[in-house]
Amino acid sequence: MKKVVSVSLGASSRNHTAEVELLGEKFIVQRIGTDGDKQKAIELISELDGEVDAFGMGGIDLYLYNASKRYVIKDAIPMMEAAKKTPIVDGSGLKNTLERRVIKYINENVFSLKDKKVLMVSATDRFGMADALHKYGADITFGDVIFALNIPIPIRSYRVFQTAADIILPIACRMPFEKLYPTGKEQEVNVEKFEKYFNEAEIIAGDFLFIKKYMPKDLREKVIITNTVTKEDVEELRKRGAYMLITTTPEFKGRSFGTNVLEAVLVTLINKPQNEITSDDYNLMLDKLGFKPRVVVLKQDVAKQEIAE
Repeated sequence: MKKVVSVSLGASSRNHTAEVELLGEKFIVQRIGTDGDKQKAIELISELDGEVDAFGMGGIDLYLYNASKRYVIKDAIPMMEAAKKTPIVDGSGLKNTLERRVIKYINENVFSLKDKKVLMVSATDRFGMADALHKYGADITFGDVIFALNIPIPIRSYRVFQTAADIILPIACRMPFEKLYPTGKEQEVNVEKFEKYFNEAEIIAGDFLFIKKYMPKDLREKVIITNTVTKEDVEELRKRGAYMLITTTPEFKGRSFGTNVLEAVLVTLINKPQNEITSDDYNLMLDKLGFKPRVVVLKQDVAKQEIAE
């Protein structure tokens, strides 16, 4: 049996373990949060190095993207370097493959994305998703400056977003990561800020911890396209009136794991040296697995005729 462990800077309250079987291979998949303690995360990776089949790096990205350009987050490097023997991934390989496929699936099987008003809470974190939404004609508000830098400046143009990202990312990647993204106990805090950008949108897309931190009490008729959610998160979205939840990763034993976990699983299945794995390898393996996004209608009584059209 293979074992995949996600060591996360996120809250330990979100820890989870599941046993799954994929392509005839059994896996124990585990998420361990360190409540924002970077040193504890490094020590845990060092301790488990060579004892597990692959690591996911959770609660922090190693890379942020803008088109073909890749920027390295300084604070993630020590965590990556703590794994001397075991492959370690941050999920960016899947964000650039699986999440493009998910947006295509939604457009072809769930509802048309053309002209839908989308709030993308962080496009540099999920460039594949943002690029695919743009490709299918969504009307996107890019929230990177709003939610990562806490500056209420929405970007409404894809071209302006790319230009701004090239200016901001080299600086942002050198900042302490907790200044850019909720870690530890901050992941459990909801400040209901920037409400008007949520209200303008039909679809809220991107990293759930950004969504969770800032989402307003009223999410009536909103569609949420995101990644890792717990049962409690689903119920909270339901309570706030959200119409539909779509997660890009499948449900394992009652919750969806992050892209870093799923990428770590794929690395073990592809069975090639990590530095030789390409997007084509990921796409081929995703074809074999037949993963589809998890689509949950949260409010059966809400008429969403315009979404179905």
